[in-house]
Amino acid sequence: MSALAVNPDKRHIVTSRVEHPAVKALCEHLREKGYGVTELAVDSEGRLDMEQYEDSLTRETAVVSLMWANNETGVIFPVEEAARLAHDHGILFHTDAVQAVGKIPINLRDTGISMLSLSGHKLHAPKGVGVLYVRKGTRYSPFLIGGHQEKGRRGGTENTASIIALGKACELAERNMEAENTKVKYLRDKLEAELLKRIPNSRVNGDRVNRLPNTTNISFEFVEGEGILLLMDGFGICASSGSACTSGSLQPSHVLRAMGVPFTMAHGSVRFSLSIYNTEDEIDLVIEKLPPIIERLRSMSPYWKPETSACVNV
Repeated sequence: MSALAVNPDKRHIVTSRVEHPAVKALCEHLREKGYGVTELAVDSEGRLDMEQYEDSLTRETAVVSLMWANNETGVIFPVEEAARLAHDHGILFHTDAVQAVGKIPINLRDTGISMLSLSGHKLHAPKGVGVLYVRKGTRYSPFLIGGHQEKGRRGGTENTASIIALGKACELAERNMEAENTKVKYLRDKLEAELLKRIPNSRVNGDRVNRLPNTTNISFEFVEGEGILLLMDGFGICASSGSACTSGSLQPSHVLRAMGVPFTMAHGSVRFSLSIYNTEDEIDLVIEKLPPIIERLRSMSPYWKPETSACVNV
């Protein structure tokens, strides 16, 4: 909204079909207000269509908003390249880096990124604190009008304790990133390999190379994600059936549908997000408990035919 306010004559926005609801819902609201919104497609691995992206940038485009990494699959977008192209067209570029910060190296010094947003709780800072980075020289109109706090960019008394905590969390994340990512990736890879081996008709969704080390999204065909979560919860296992902000919805993930994941698979998707605080014993618990949960749910499904269950996507 702040970026649009400084470009009142431009009424076109470029985003993607797999953005977080925080961006997607706002774009839908602006579409209803008369803005043109181009939602870029992704391929079956969740990778951005960069050719379509270049074609979508016009003289009427006010802002581009693309996530750095997807919150459901962990797939990383080529944000630096996208920002450069937007900058070359004189277009403001915003990236939702909530999932990426603290997990992959980010250097804003030499990019065309105009604005970047992040949330503290994704790197073990308190909930309710975040950052909006605005590159020096970027035209900006504050969304919250009030006092002169934060150089007039956001009115309201600062939450000093949380700000300090977020700064410390960022410091620790940068210092420990390599070691933490090595451990978390090992746990994630073990979880994926064992579940795919033990559960037929299952698949990992998204690019398995160019992704965050902590996130996996696995689909189990012919079952409901909410049923899986309910039964896992009985063993103290926490996961989600999509974005944590939309868990509880019975609709299949818009991210997986944009990737063309079959309906019977998309409905049975579960996202596991790991951190340095997870242990191998916890991973082993999931590996032990989830296969019989899927078997139990499939035994109640009218669509499940065990005699034809020979497909395992790896």
